[in-house]
Amino acid sequence: MINWKLLSKILGQLLGIEAVMLAVCLVMSICCHGSDWLAFTFSLAVTCFFSGLLQRLGRDASSFMHRRDAYLIVSLTWVVFSALGAIPFVASGYVPSITDAFFETMSGFTTTGATLIEDVESLPRALLFWRSLTQWIGGLGIVFFTIAIIPSIIEGGLRVFSAEATGPLRNKLHPRLSITAKWIWGIYVLLTAVCAILFWVEGMSPFDSVNYAMTATATGGFATHNASTGYFHNPYIDYTAIAFMLLSGISFSLLYMALLKGRIRDFFRNSELRLFLFLIAAATIFISFTLMRKCHYEAEGAFRSSLFQVVSFATTTGIFNDDAGQWPHITWVVLSVLMFFGGCSGSTAGGFKCIRGVMVLEVVRNELRRVLHPRAVLPVRVNKQPVPFSTQATLLGYFALYLMLCLLTYFIMILTGVDSTNSITIALSCASNVGPTLGLEIGPTMSWDVLPDLVKWLLTLLMLMGRLEIVSVVVLFTRSFWRDR
Repeated sequence: MINWKLLSKILGQLLGIEAVMLAVCLVMSICCHGSDWLAFTFSLAVTCFFSGLLQRLGRDASSFMHRRDAYLIVSLTWVVFSALGAIPFVASGYVPSITDAFFETMSGFTTTGATLIEDVESLPRALLFWRSLTQWIGGLGIVFFTIAIIPSIIEGGLRVFSAEATGPLRNKLHPRLSITAKWIWGIYVLLTAVCAILFWVEGMSPFDSVNYAMTATATGGFATHNASTGYFHNPYIDYTAIAFMLLSGISFSLLYMALLKGRIRDFFRNSELRLFLFLIAAATIFISFTLMRKCHYEAEGAFRSSLFQVVSFATTTGIFNDDAGQWPHITWVVLSVLMFFGGCSGSTAGGFKCIRGVMVLEVVRNELRRVLHPRAVLPVRVNKQPVPFSTQATLLGYFALYLMLCLLTYFIMILTGVDSTNSITIALSCASNVGPTLGLEIGPTMSWDVLPDLVKWLLTLLMLMGRLEIVSVVVLFTRSFWRDR
């Protein structure tokens, strides 16, 4: 039986967090004399109303949380946050379509970074900051953010964290989840602050530096300029963005062990990190030579453009300093592979996750050995630790679901008239929370506004599934989930 009172209570309290976010943007709008202050005032009032109503409905709720309650509260949180977060776009008139506004907000909270806004530079500052803030909060997770700052709000925090966390293997830095959350968010804030300071020193305005720092460390990709970081034509900004996208694509528990515990050797021995860095290095070398040979780039320009786009796609960030849609098609294949694998588990990056790639390679290697030694016992190990068979079965199930959802989305988009290349790369982009796509009709620097409304709603659901590791959302559509037993 679903504990609806408890869900109402928790969701109402979580909406209080969104109300604070909207209040910050309202203050910014008033200070900047923006035209969107009335929209944020209305959004704040609506959010506060629903927050109070849900908390009232959840009075005297029992504190016991079933696993089903955890999955439902996580999915509902992301949907409700996106629905209320879309109000500023609609109320301000800058994104009048409810479909487009909900898509934009879901793209923000899930750190996908796909946008339907043709000219982002026409938006008021507060609305631009709201887009960036949704990505920054969504980078590590809305519920995980709440566990860090107000652990008492979430009863059964470990179950909720498991429903929202990314990756098949989860490392805790401390026996108490709230302490772990505080450490991880501390590293996240530190990375964002340092990134913003460096951007500012290198020539960005304070406003731009904060926005780009939030979306780079969240591996989100929303920008305050139509040309993204290419607007600045500054190699120092490009290399800084590369560095912080790369750091944010690495497991935060690994960063904690390396930066605060000094375990540098363990850091570089991590098999997931090795695969992640290998894919980036190999793809950068290949694309650099391709750009120099076929597009007549100079050596430094080819290296910087290729490294930037490779890291952006591999970490599922989506900001750009060049138009990869104009590159040779063979580079699209490489970038699509990076889009699929994504970053490391426990990071802000999306995708299949490199840890799963390591596990797949281990399983394949064991099967090849088993051909020669049929009776051999060959456990799958990651970082010298055995992986339980149940985790391997989960890996297979996740991979099958991922492919089925991408193929289904691809099929529906083809039926609606979207070209084949865009259809498959858009499906991969949303399932991996990347943002940019590769194709002629909709390139990596273009808006997705030309897509039919049906496709936009489908992609919104796919973005949510990709952010919550698919299973957390798909399980809600099964009959057994809603049975009382």
